[in-house]
Amino acid sequence: MPGLATTGANTSASASPVVSFNICETYASFLKNEELSAPLAAILALSKLIETSDAGTMLELVKALNDGAGALKASTSNPISLNAGCELFIAFVTLLPHDSASFSDLKLELVRQGQKYAAEALTYRDKIANLALGFIKDDSVILTHSYSRVVMKTLLRAHERKRISVYVTEARPRGLGLRTYEELTAAGIPCTVVLDSAASYVMDKVDFVLVGSEAVVESGGLINAVGSNQIAIIAQAANIPFYALAESYKFHRLFPLSQYDLPTHTSNVLSFPLSSGGNVASPPTTGAIKSAHERSSDADYIRQMTPEQIACNPGVDYTRPDLITLVFSDVGSLTPEGVSQYVVGMFAG
Repeated sequence: MPGLATTGANTSASASPVVSFNICETYASFLKNEELSAPLAAILALSKLIETSDAGTMLELVKALNDGAGALKASTSNPISLNAGCELFIAFVTLLPHDSASFSDLKLELVRQGQKYAAEALTYRDKIANLALGFIKDDSVILTHSYSRVVMKTLLRAHERKRISVYVTEARPRGLGLRTYEELTAAGIPCTVVLDSAASYVMDKVDFVLVGSEAVVESGGLINAVGSNQIAIIAQAANIPFYALAESYKFHRLFPLSQYDLPTHTSNVLSFPLSSGGNVASPPTTGAIKSAHERSSDADYIRQMTPEQIACNPGVDYTRPDLITLVFSDVGSLTPEGVSQYVVGMFAG
């Protein structure tokens, strides 16, 4: 984990602003570390904000943290995961018992604790991999979706001790399932890429489904790369276990009742294109669209969605808790009900 340099204390009351600090740039710099997920990068960015803040009271500090968290959320189209980290750290700041001699000492302690937590949290994927390993039998056939660092850690750990084979969905439009395929194949794990639309076709061939998470919410449900929900529905219909892997810093006090309650849902998602006059727009004409005589056969021609069409689709979806068999986390293997109880307890005063 990249270290945080301690800035010198500012004693001049006339200096304004005290320190030039851009939380979005700081957050982006932490994300350059491949090991840091969005919640941890957010925690480290907020820790840096405390380090550079001239707040003299807890009320001022919490306001600065909330403002910083708001700026981070406004800077991305998908704030769910980073918001979980912001929420966790701000709750920690407000609930931490302390006997510091001064508020400056308290701020230094909060920075130290934030950095310490982030460093410790980097071990959580190993803990989850070791926990999930007990549920993976020799010769298991596993279906996973998109790309997840904790899923990769678990599959690679399982490969060290057992024989496994993996199906991975392509996970359009970003195609992150292909990254999973490349890394698993390079490690010597038999792996096949499956069309997103073939999830039902492949389900009878697998022993269980294993997915990562953007967040695990207060209901015990899961927010993950779009397509996870339909895989969970198919798995339940086929009586196939659906396991989710989630670091506890992704536990989020959010309670969606449907896909349309997610913070990522906007009026543009799944909207119909309209022209300036309010009528249905004509289909776009691009150089990628070829006439029949320009291609040898339809079998040789693969159509691609336009960026505008992709932008009208969701990037994540919500999986209800009744579709999830277990959630493996650094705090243990939990039922969705157990997750719900844990999340409530995390933020109890």
